Amino acid sequence: MATTLAMPRWDLSFLFSAPDSAEFDSACRACYAELAALGQTFERLGIQEGKADPNASATFEEAAGALNAYLLNQRRIQAYLYGLVTTNSNDAVAQAKQSEFQSRTTLLPKLTTSLTAWIGAQDVEKMIAGSQAAKNHAYMIRKSKQASEYLMSPAEEALAADLGLTGSTAWQKLHGNMTSQLEVQVGEDRIPMSVVRNKAYDPDREVRREAYMAELDAWKKVEVPMAACMNGIKGETNTLSKRRKWSSPVAMACFNANIDEQTLNAMMTAAHESFPSFRRYLQAKAKMLGLERLAWFDMFAPVGGEGRSWQYDEAAAFVKNTFASYSQKMSDYAQSMFAAQRVDAEPRAGKRDGAYCMGVPPTDSLIMMNFKPAFGSVSTLAHELGHGYHNLCLQDRTVLQRSTPMTLAETASIFCETIIRQAVLQSDADGQEKLAVLEASLQGSCQVVVDITSRFLFEKTVFEKRGDRELSAAEMCEAMLDAQRQTYGEGLDPEFLHPYMWAVKPHYYGTSFYNFPYMFGLLFGLGLYAIYEKDKDAFRERYDDLLSSTGLDDAATLAQRFGIDIRTPNFWRGSLAQIDQDVKRFEAFV
Repeated sequence: MATTLAMPRWDLSFLFSAPDSAEFDSACRACYAELAALGQTFERLGIQEGKADPNASATFEEAAGALNAYLLNQRRIQAYLYGLVTTNSNDAVAQAKQSEFQSRTTLLPKLTTSLTAWIGAQDVEKMIAGSQAAKNHAYMIRKSKQASEYLMSPAEEALAADLGLTGSTAWQKLHGNMTSQLEVQVGEDRIPMSVVRNKAYDPDREVRREAYMAELDAWKKVEVPMAACMNGIKGETNTLSKRRKWSSPVAMACFNANIDEQTLNAMMTAAHESFPSFRRYLQAKAKMLGLERLAWFDMFAPVGGEGRSWQYDEAAAFVKNTFASYSQKMSDYAQSMFAAQRVDAEPRAGKRDGAYCMGVPPTDSLIMMNFKPAFGSVSTLAHELGHGYHNLCLQDRTVLQRSTPMTLAETASIFCETIIRQAVLQSDADGQEKLAVLEASLQGSCQVVVDITSRFLFEKTVFEKRGDRELSAAEMCEAMLDAQRQTYGEGLDPEFLHPYMWAVKPHYYGTSFYNFPYMFGLLFGLGLYAIYEKDKDAFRERYDDLLSSTGLDDAATLAQRFGIDIRTPNFWRGSLAQIDQDVKRFEAFV
């Protein structure tokens, strides 16, 4: 019988003892002084002038060296504060310290913007040829040259950075604080929203239905501030993207993701073609549950009885041991994360929903998740450890070289998910356990292809309409339902969709189109796994090198290392065909 251990909370004392400690205050003061010194260095080097520099190679070497050094310390403080407030939004001290830190470091985006503008004024190929440091940062330099074409005047960029704190950053913080502190009335009890949403995995349909109805009622009560957050953020993005002369927020998102719109359109074409397959999966699951059609609150229901209940300690051991089948390096990494208490897995009041892995320079990572006793959370743990393993592969790069877009950042996480899924499906586990794992995998794939497409369509609609005026909460709900109808189609009962998913997901309240990169990561990761299966030994070293290079070139160029063409639908269709094979296996169980 497995031993049940308490789910872990991470230990951040390796960074600082407390946010109100003398040690932390000293680190912040040093950081502010270093930032001021960095500004003086940029001024002395003429970085802020945006003029052609006859000594550009030497200037870049000194500026980049100073910036990289500063970012190492700044990001450790930033990570510490983010780790505190996302796991306990009621921590008033951490909230205050984070606000102060953000206010005191607004010079940083101004300096990086100045560096981009300065690079835009140089002969970059000559600059790259004249310095080893410039050669090492060649992709960053060339991309900055392109980015410089989309900058406003220095004064406007500086003003935008200052106003962002009271604009999009403030709206994002409001959304995060409200959703993490939101309590839901379920029957006689008031419980945190994260706990309510976990009830979607309950085997009892009445429990799921009651939680779903209570959740919608709770979102209804806070829809006005949530709509204000959305309008504020999208309005700011629309305004700035127009002033910077982007053709659309989508074009800006593709540029930031290191892909082109041709790649996005190729992937989306293949995704839309795959919807009938996912609808077959949803219809098969309905039959397995004895339902005519799934409601939204049935999508995460366990199948094949109650299914195996995973305890956190069992999940951690399983992931660590399964990683060893790929490489000892990956397994040892997972064990080191567990031993050092770098994972916070316990759902609790004040803790934000969802999961993330955050790099902490120079070599650490932190994982936040809300563990549920189902294989889906085992998969999430592997997913976030994949991000951490990616950070491990990046540890010898400078901070500027580590700048990885979400498209490529999701590669390692999906690859690790695939490793543990295949381990179960190819094992001697009984049929019910394999069914549970297969279903958890299809749940995830359906979310990343179908639901992500619905999020993309919704966000695109909001951006377009927000160009004319603010949208009401009711209009956002209707746009969300329309996107769900377009994607889930006959796979779900149209009477029981989720009109408030725009309020649930924090992705809408930060970076624009924080959605399609997940699909890219899933399908690119599946494509890489298929290559791994053909020649495992040859793949491993090339794979680690790929992960270490994700900030050194665009996605299409890096994909070519493995003979992958991401600009046509065929590659994406191949990865989706792998998922369709899983759908057929699932239908066979039915």
